[in-house]
Amino acid sequence: MNRLVSAAAFVGFLSVAFGAFGAHALDGRLTAESTEWWQRATLYGLTHAGVALAAGLSGRGGKIAAGGWMIVAGAVIFAGTLYAMALGAPRWLGAVTPVS
Repeated sequence: MNRLVSAAAFVGFLSVAFGAFGAHALDGRLTAESTEWWQRATLYGLTHAGVALAAGLSGRGGKIAAGGWMIVAGAVIFAGTLYAMALGAPRWLGAVTPVS
């Protein structure tokens, strides 16, 4: 199995794990806005994991693989900042992850 497929699967796993954690352990502990950020991070993480997985399974290297790695990096940065903001990190992270 190539590393891109492994990375995509790991992003998908983390998205499911964080989604379950948010739904159960954080239920009622987050503001409505923070809950929306958490849900958005989970959705985007899962979506990007699927796209990166497709890039990895395509068997093509070069630009396809590079794009897959950029999608993995983007998913980690975007979802990570949303999770952090939902848990109380400074709002300036919104500059990294523009949300309304």
